[in-house]
Amino acid sequence: MFDIEEELKKLPGQPGVYLMHGEKDEIIYIGKAVSLKNRVRQYFQSSRNKGPKIEQMVTHIRRFEYIITDSELEALVLENNLIKEHRPKYNTLLKDDKTYPYIKVTVGEAFPRVLFTRQLKKDKARYFGPYTSSESVNNVIEMIRKLYHVRSCSLSLPKDQGKERPCLYFHLGQCEAPCQGRQTQEEYQNNIEKVLHFLAGDSREAIHDLEKKMQKAAEELCFEQAQQYRDMIQDIRRIWERQKITAYGEENRDIIAMAQEEDSDLPERDAVVQVFFMREGKIIGRDHFFLRVSVLDASADILSSFVRQFYAGTPYIPREIMLPEEIQDAALIEEWLSSRIGQRVYLRVPKKGTKEKLVELAKENARMVLTKDKERIKREEGRTIGAVHEIESWLGLSGLNRMEAFDISNISGYESVGSMVVYEKGKPKQSDYRKFKIKWVEGPNDYASMQEVLTRRFTHEGKGEFDSFSRLPDLILMDGGRGQVNICTEVLHTLGLDIPVCGMVKDDHHRTRGLYFRNQELPIDTSSEGFHLITRIQDEAHRFAIEFHRSLRSKSQVHSVLDDIPGIGQTRRKALLRKFKSIENIREASVEELTLTESMNTLSAQQVYDFFHKP
Repeated sequence: MFDIEEELKKLPGQPGVYLMHGEKDEIIYIGKAVSLKNRVRQYFQSSRNKGPKIEQMVTHIRRFEYIITDSELEALVLENNLIKEHRPKYNTLLKDDKTYPYIKVTVGEAFPRVLFTRQLKKDKARYFGPYTSSESVNNVIEMIRKLYHVRSCSLSLPKDQGKERPCLYFHLGQCEAPCQGRQTQEEYQNNIEKVLHFLAGDSREAIHDLEKKMQKAAEELCFEQAQQYRDMIQDIRRIWERQKITAYGEENRDIIAMAQEEDSDLPERDAVVQVFFMREGKIIGRDHFFLRVSVLDASADILSSFVRQFYAGTPYIPREIMLPEEIQDAALIEEWLSSRIGQRVYLRVPKKGTKEKLVELAKENARMVLTKDKERIKREEGRTIGAVHEIESWLGLSGLNRMEAFDISNISGYESVGSMVVYEKGKPKQSDYRKFKIKWVEGPNDYASMQEVLTRRFTHEGKGEFDSFSRLPDLILMDGGRGQVNICTEVLHTLGLDIPVCGMVKDDHHRTRGLYFRNQELPIDTSSEGFHLITRIQDEAHRFAIEFHRSLRSKSQVHSVLDDIPGIGQTRRKALLRKFKSIENIREASVEELTLTESMNTLSAQQVYDFFHKP
């Protein structure tokens, strides 16, 4: 029994992160503190003015835990990571998790390349972006190849010169074949300098050169070639016409503003944060992010949470971030962002002039997106959160967040595989999907295979307290009726776990017709969002198993589970099969018997034994 009063006395006065747990031991809030002792105790002091949201949250706390850090800055970073992992109910959360495309110029190479990337690394390359569309990046790279004949191969030049024949781009006239020594390094570098100017937004030189070539081709009556140059000029203007030229200097900055839904009678409401990306004085793109916020949250707190989550996940951080108002922990966030890029980052709140107008423009865009997408958001929530609520009402449950579904499939009747898919808040969480290659069961025995999969899943030892695989589901969905549910219930009972189990019952045409729960079949409305969600989960579990089959076949790993044992190569595998004749005999052998096999030693024998006997 967790005694909150006693545990409060044990809190250290050091910086760190605290995690509040609710009635089902789920994490409902994560925060950071300069002094854990002072901060956590404040939640349970009746004399403190905590605000309505925190007051409500405290009534649901059943226990807390904490992690000590060396500084408040470390606590900020850890808090961001844990919020992203656990997505607690009472923290303000981003609905979007986007990775932006960039253009990378490998200027550290003798013959640099121009590449598409979504990762910024601390290397000698130059990066341009972020762009809000991968299509835009590919269009720009294609244009650069046509204009400047930059190579696309991955050869290490000049070391690999002459080792391979020129590629297709050489024959298309889009590469001068430096791989064959047909272009000097100096000539190539001159083109790269032009590429860098082009990517920085200076397209005047490129257009001027193309206009001269177009004029010359026309004078020589090469009208088809002249038309090609004309089309390239139009393409360049199209690419850059979206770049809004501004008079705010050469600084790189992001402009952030927010709009919230008004007059909401619910405890939560929608909000949209708009971000403009300005690079070298030009707005190169913009994006918006949906949030679900409490009506009790102050706008400054929402913006502070957004800034921390957004810049924890994006690889590029500009020197200046403009905001509509002062936010919480601004100085600490500046320190954290500065440490990430190795130079000073400023959070500014412009009060007048063109910069203030830019923030207002971002705010207007946020309002527009919120209005335009309000119905779409509601439809999406109907398909996800609304569907989960329907399932709760059918089963008489509440608080369904994480649902796990399992399926078993055979490969040519010889070997079975299992799949596990995870849905949280009605959406697939693919990072938590798991696949199982059956190793305890011989032949196509679905019930025994399912028993193995469930046993391995629920006896899995996580890599740490926050390993997502160590989190238990609120509901288990089985791809079948009474038989599959009974198998799952038996496994859970053996392991001492109390988790609701529901079967997805199919009709004669293999279509879901109802749910089997607590020894009875429940009819469901086949036109409801809850039914559609159940169907999606069932199809996803089956799809994931089928894809696993394909990957096994493509790797020629289907014939033996011995392929999956670390340290057991082809020689030892053949020796084991020669001695024991079958997988079943190998499974039943002792470590001593395995050691006596040709080519085996004590370590490899232990590895084989552990593979078949450890969950």
